[in-house]
Amino acid sequence: MQYENGIWVFGYGSLIWNPGFEFEAKQRATLTGFSRAFCLWSVHYRGNEEHPGLVLGLDPAQGARCEGVAYFVGAKAAENVHMYLRKRELVSYAYHERLETLALDSGQNVQAICYVVDPDHSQYAGGLSLGAQARVIKTAKGSAGDNLEYLCNTAAHLKELGIEDADIEKLFKLSTAS
Repeated sequence: MQYENGIWVFGYGSLIWNPGFEFEAKQRATLTGFSRAFCLWSVHYRGNEEHPGLVLGLDPAQGARCEGVAYFVGAKAAENVHMYLRKRELVSYAYHERLETLALDSGQNVQAICYVVDPDHSQYAGGLSLGAQARVIKTAKGSAGDNLEYLCNTAAHLKELGIEDADIEKLFKLSTAS
């Protein structure tokens, strides 16, 4: 990876509300060919080995679109931010780190670091119904906190950005219902 021109990073879940790094610019962006989905068992951050939680992944899907946030990190901080992201996102190697083309709301297309779920990984949980996802999310807890908190933060920040995600909205309702 070359850092002299800075890097772009795509946030579609917790990176939206908790990037954990300094950035020079931020704007809405769209990634095509992937959907945002609770498709990864979490045994570290939002669950544990005995009671896994679920976290978001970019799940490859033909014709899909995922709206999120693109962060630009300047050359000076790019390498350190990239190393931080690898430590954070590749904890169990359930994601592939890839450069993908994002369409920024400004009209510009950029290559951005994206963490795409590996459907062949043992932690892949694709295909669970929203009801099944809600049952897991309601009760799972991990080193980073409650799984429900992760969903609530994601839903609130997507709404704040004006990003509509029907599955996240339905899952929020199912997970917060008594």
